[in-house]
Amino acid sequence: MTGSNKPDRHIAEMGIQFRRVVIIGVGLIGGSLGLLLKRKALAQSVVGVGRRFDNLELAVKMGAIDSYELVPQQAVTQADLVILATPVETYAAHLQAWGQSLPARSIVSDVGSVKGALVEQAEALLPDEVYFVGAHPIAGREKSGVAYASSDLFHGARCIITPTSKTNPHALMRVRQLWEAAGSVVTMMDPFDHDWILGAVSHLPHLAAFALMSTLQDLQESMPPRALNLFEYSGGGLRDTTRIAASSPEMWRDICLANRERLVPMIDAYVHRLEQLKECLQHVDGDTLHDLIHRAKVLREQLP
Repeated sequence: MTGSNKPDRHIAEMGIQFRRVVIIGVGLIGGSLGLLLKRKALAQSVVGVGRRFDNLELAVKMGAIDSYELVPQQAVTQADLVILATPVETYAAHLQAWGQSLPARSIVSDVGSVKGALVEQAEALLPDEVYFVGAHPIAGREKSGVAYASSDLFHGARCIITPTSKTNPHALMRVRQLWEAAGSVVTMMDPFDHDWILGAVSHLPHLAAFALMSTLQDLQESMPPRALNLFEYSGGGLRDTTRIAASSPEMWRDICLANRERLVPMIDAYVHRLEQLKECLQHVDGDTLHDLIHRAKVLREQLP
């Protein structure tokens, strides 16, 4: 990171620095946020919390955190910002364990891909004088872990912040300024709207990629023993279509389960479209097949 550790003078002059930031879960996203906080001098101290000693040691060596704790309660008592960067299913247990230990007027935020009921739950579990602001930076890589962290991960990426009627305006402003300092394009959105939209454009495509890879494996196993390995003949089309299938199983299990109420009907809609394609083949209906493919092509070309 030669040349990238100099504080951003404009950001520093904005006065949005945090005195003590605690990142719960120092993986790809948490580690990248720590690197950003350090590079732009947005925090006097960044403390990491995790379960694996070797991972936390690596985070210190990389400069993503200044120090670490294995017990969250010991880390958060003096924090003015806590970032939840653990799987979304762990939020409630974390907040129940250390929420009451937070100082008054501190802020808790997150980086999770599901909001909705989780935001309501976080607001209910925290003391009245502690403020929760949901956030979702839409940035990542197929590789997980702090070893792949980068302070530039969020630059140019969208970050959705999900305030509610209970959100403290000053806390909301500070979290927004943090993500703007990261170079993110910040959007405000209702937490439940977030889950419907991200379910459609992110969670459903991941499930489709997982299913496609499993289908190919099933086809491979059904081939005669003398058949060659299907995957040895894959080209760019398969790699492009299934790139996200290499994502973290643990993370995506939790995301999909947390957003299951929206995903189940979306899967039905996707299966319906596959059935349409199947019917075109069964009935040798080239005209309808052409129209479906052409429609998909036009839509794909309209993606940003």
